Amino acid sequence: MPMRALNEWTATEIVAAIAAGTATCEAVARACLDRIAAREPQVGAWQYLDPDAVLAQARALDRSSARGPLRGVPFGVKDIIDTCDMPTEYGTCIHKGHRPHKDAACVALSRRAGALLLGKTVTTEFANVTPGKTCHPLDPTRTPGGSSSGSAAAVADFMAPLALGTQTTGSTTRPASFCGVFGYRPTHGDVRVAGVMEASGSLDTVGLLARSIEDIALYRDVVLGVQPEPVADMPPPRIGFCRPYFWQRLEPATQKLLAEAAQRLARAGAPVRDVTLPAEFEGLEEAHRWVSGFEMARNLAWEIDHHWDEISPAFRTGRVQDGFACTYDRYCGMRRRMEHCQRLLDALFADYDVLLAPAAAGEAPVGLHPVPHPWVYMIWTTTHVPSLTLPVFKGPAGLPVGAQLIARRGEDRKLFAAARWVYRQLVA
Repeated sequence: MPMRALNEWTATEIVAAIAAGTATCEAVARACLDRIAAREPQVGAWQYLDPDAVLAQARALDRSSARGPLRGVPFGVKDIIDTCDMPTEYGTCIHKGHRPHKDAACVALSRRAGALLLGKTVTTEFANVTPGKTCHPLDPTRTPGGSSSGSAAAVADFMAPLALGTQTTGSTTRPASFCGVFGYRPTHGDVRVAGVMEASGSLDTVGLLARSIEDIALYRDVVLGVQPEPVADMPPPRIGFCRPYFWQRLEPATQKLLAEAAQRLARAGAPVRDVTLPAEFEGLEEAHRWVSGFEMARNLAWEIDHHWDEISPAFRTGRVQDGFACTYDRYCGMRRRMEHCQRLLDALFADYDVLLAPAAAGEAPVGLHPVPHPWVYMIWTTTHVPSLTLPVFKGPAGLPVGAQLIARRGEDRKLFAAARWVYRQLVA
């Protein structure tokens, strides 16, 4: 077993050690709780935490004869995802102390697999633009990204090996890149979102954050409710190096890092070719704006009608205002635009196993604004493809910058196999 503190182990390492009897669920939980106690005042990743309850559950797992694929692995849950034994407040004082009567599907499946819920992680207001308390774990003057800010920071700071987030724009991809962890957005619709606050059902997915590709793949199978399969080996994948229409908006250092990565992968034996997306993809920013706004404004009708003054001005004048300004005809037209681009992208994957693209414009910016450069993520979110952020770069200030790999819809396991090959080349 690795010579590191237990809280630094990956999920797969924890499962192996507990199965071998060289670690206990309680010891792993204590190591994570000790890390949280030491670092939470600086990071602020947690919205709700009950250490005594966590330890009681860990001891119960140690006494149990059940053997699940995540037995004893601690995890955090973004606070827009329902939990039956912890508050779920959706990032707003409007729902302070709210107690759902059951777990969201992804939480229930995690617990069925033997995982240990540590607590609820900080999110932005309604998983949108107004930040919570979380700071970047490596530089408290910078944003950790949003809206899965607490989940990404907790995993990056070795408070938990796994965390659940969500993504409607870039809420898993962006904080994973900023904080330096793996962030996975599944094929839209694969992982059930029952018990997850709906922001925009046409776009929402559960997101997974971890410190290894193997952990992402294992956790994906758990929340998908299928028998876990190991990440397959594959020969050098066919890679399309994608410089999207917003390429010139990226920081120059990020452009250079991605271009050099493409060259390294080609030298390692991967067929790498430049990919130009069809011009129609430039219209996806507008499609995302109107579809997400239309759906969010209606999903929050009760809060808008009864708690208007408790909603932040930024949200009221942003997504809510957009949503009610959007006609149904425009909304339908924007959804058709999304569907058209989904078909175009499906056809493009006939020549590639994965696309290599930016995961962020650069390092985490100074300040707590959680959602900088949303245009980086909108293409892949609106086209419903699976994507994985790989923590492979350092920017000019020495902070993480991720690369993003994208696969065809439904080819998530191929994405993991290609990502492992790519990651081994870039971190060697």
